[in-house]
Amino acid sequence: MTENPLGYEKIPKLLKNFAVPSIVASLVGSIYNIVDQIFIGQGVGYLGNAATNVAYPFSTICLAIALLVGIGSASSVSLCLGRKEPKAAAKAAGNGIVLMGIFGIIYLLVGETFLSLLLKAFGATTDVFPYAKQYASITLIGMPFLIVTNGMSNLIRADGKPKYSMVCMVMGAIINTILDPIFIFACDWGIAGAAWATVIGQIFSFILALRYLWRFQTIHFEKESFLLDIKESMKICSMGISSSSNQIAVTVIQIIQYNSLTYYGALTKYGTDIPLAACGIVMKTNAIILAIVVGISQGMQPIIGFNYGARQYHRVREAYLLAVKWNLVVSTIAFIAFQFFPRSIISLFGDGDELYFEFAVLFMRTYLFMVLVNGVQLLSSDFFTAIGKALKGALLALTRQTFFLIPLTLLLPLRFGIMGVLLAGPVADFSAFVLSIVLVGTELRKQKNATHISPQ
Repeated sequence: MTENPLGYEKIPKLLKNFAVPSIVASLVGSIYNIVDQIFIGQGVGYLGNAATNVAYPFSTICLAIALLVGIGSASSVSLCLGRKEPKAAAKAAGNGIVLMGIFGIIYLLVGETFLSLLLKAFGATTDVFPYAKQYASITLIGMPFLIVTNGMSNLIRADGKPKYSMVCMVMGAIINTILDPIFIFACDWGIAGAAWATVIGQIFSFILALRYLWRFQTIHFEKESFLLDIKESMKICSMGISSSSNQIAVTVIQIIQYNSLTYYGALTKYGTDIPLAACGIVMKTNAIILAIVVGISQGMQPIIGFNYGARQYHRVREAYLLAVKWNLVVSTIAFIAFQFFPRSIISLFGDGDELYFEFAVLFMRTYLFMVLVNGVQLLSSDFFTAIGKALKGALLALTRQTFFLIPLTLLLPLRFGIMGVLLAGPVADFSAFVLSIVLVGTELRKQKNATHISPQ
């Protein structure tokens, strides 16, 4: 059997080859929502932007499901390949693919059944609700395709083909970008046009991802690989729970933030709809930076997983630290952009009155003040997932959103009003960063002191 380059190729080269396509693919996932936001802002107005923001939790829940199964099965595959267990790797991948399809269909049915109730829970105001319902009822159709595509992309990277994974996402985004102005402006479909453009792009990406089933190189499927095994399914979900739980926490905090902003906004000159629209724009702008960090993390995972399975701990440490360095470079650029050019960024999403821009600029500068360090927690959580310590990864994934941000978002506004919602972000980011450094530092020292560490 040919030796896997994950075990001997230089770490900087491996991370570049795996992370760059993953970054592009991850960015494209964010572009689906960003492109809709820009065109809707220009064609419908800020109420349309607020509607897509209210519907956005559907996308984060969808991503949580995709990460649960995709990251879980891909991490299991990488560890099995590192231990030279090809049949176990095929079983993990096959069960993961089946779970993606099952979860996708269930999610669509639940979402459409409880659509109105969920949108109101997400914070839709009276003026925003009709737009949000029209948009979400259509985009939910594409969610099963999106779950399979995102889940498959992790398996494709684990198979050593990150560029193919990138192509799947890029082609769908290109179609979405082309169709958006046609459907919104030329066909005059408004917000529904943006939704259909998104769905069609997702279906195209799904077809490309599914074609890879016949192209796997390190995994050789048999019929038994796709027979759903409860024990294997539980293992997959346990491996992916840290990444998934982080997204679930993101969804919860979105709902709390939207409701808090409308409640406390009503007590200020900004009203209810301005804070809601501004929040969505800031979050989706930050999502671009997080997409890059996610791409770095996804590129890092198969390298760390394989080398941890092969007990080459010095390569595990090198890959993690290099990923953190890349993250800090990106975060520094983002900090400069958010602090010095916020109005220019916000203007891309459409016009508004001076009051709208005043609040949006304040939101961006305050909430994203600690963007310099908030990617370290995500990288650290996925680091533990990659080495098979799913419980510790899940715990770390929950720190920023569940343990820090949610309580702060509920408590700080009691003292500072709507400003408290904004301050919760940087305080939570710094707290999660400190905890991440402590936990990962302890783990790396354990690996360094292991008696069976491979010689460098």
